[in-house]
Amino acid sequence: MARIDAIFEAVHARGASDLHISTGAPPMIRRNGEMEPIPYQELTRELADMLLTEIMGEDERARFAKKRDVDFSYDVQGLFRVRCNVYEENRGLAGAFRLLPSSILTLEQLGLPQHLADLTEARKGLILVTGPPGSGKSTTLAALVDHINNRQRRHIITIEDPIEYVHQNRNCLINQREVGKHTPSFAAALHAALREDPDTILVGEMRDFDTMHLALTAAQTGQLVLGTLHTVSASETVERIVDVFPADLQPQARGALASSLRAVLSQRLLRRADDSGRIAAVEILLGTRAVSSLIREKKNHQIPSVIQTSRRDGMQLLDDALVKLVKDGIVTTAEAQRFTDTPMPTVAARPAGTSSATGNAPGTPQPSQHPPVPGAPSGSAAPTAGAPRRP
Repeated sequence: MARIDAIFEAVHARGASDLHISTGAPPMIRRNGEMEPIPYQELTRELADMLLTEIMGEDERARFAKKRDVDFSYDVQGLFRVRCNVYEENRGLAGAFRLLPSSILTLEQLGLPQHLADLTEARKGLILVTGPPGSGKSTTLAALVDHINNRQRRHIITIEDPIEYVHQNRNCLINQREVGKHTPSFAAALHAALREDPDTILVGEMRDFDTMHLALTAAQTGQLVLGTLHTVSASETVERIVDVFPADLQPQARGALASSLRAVLSQRLLRRADDSGRIAAVEILLGTRAVSSLIREKKNHQIPSVIQTSRRDGMQLLDDALVKLVKDGIVTTAEAQRFTDTPMPTVAARPAGTSSATGNAPGTPQPSQHPPVPGAPSGSAAPTAGAPRRP
């Protein structure tokens, strides 16, 4: 086993979502959204280099040598997967690692509204999961794909950077492609996918004009497209997509988006009041006729009003989701207030274990015991090395 595997396992047991390795500092973890140090020696340049390069294969090392940062995924002895980013900074090498749940959680387990499952029944269209980095977008997308896999017979192609959740074929045939390893770019893979007879296409990130243009084309011509954007609201998502297009193509883009959009789910992760993990608050925009009309008519500023008046249709503003979490005692008023300028209600949090929502936050491993971290500050060397495990 690679030396860093023992650290990953100990961090996972602590219920952390992220591990940060930096030259000249001890490792730190992110647990329930907060950064915490762990008992481990300060990493010398040699130790950091060894921990970080040992889990890279030849392809990753070549990409790192060229760009001085690299994204890849890693499998810890078949126990769980890790999304990795290794980069160079002024003191030496550093790495950011997102620990992924060992199994794909359902929408119910994630605490997400169950009517979102109905979105997967669409034969074509565009479903977007948005939010800042670390808001659980990939985990929500994985739950949607898994829902399709368990209930329908489709051909699903995923395009990711890197592959995070590995899907097993159940009722569906699922082909997963990784940017940089199996295809040069999201756009290239999307262009190829249109000739590969897919029913559903997952696009890990819609970054540029080519990717967005191809995604809209696929959504209009018969595929259900699932994708992510780093936007913070439903209305901003609409604006971001249209603004990527040149000015002379924006009317066409608005029409394509208006006719193909099925939903925008804009997420935030909040720390639970009982410190047992994190929970998602989700703004939900559905592609109704009213919403389509606003998109075509460049009235994005009215989208929040339509969401507010369409609660019976399953839409909700982020503020409404936050208020519900506070009133249910799942998060504190102070925690909810961090994500909005709207005053939140003051409600006493429920005692631990009595929360009305049972779901775990997207992408948040649940804490168990807190074992000592291997290699903790005795000054001894890191755990014994072995051959690294590749996904």
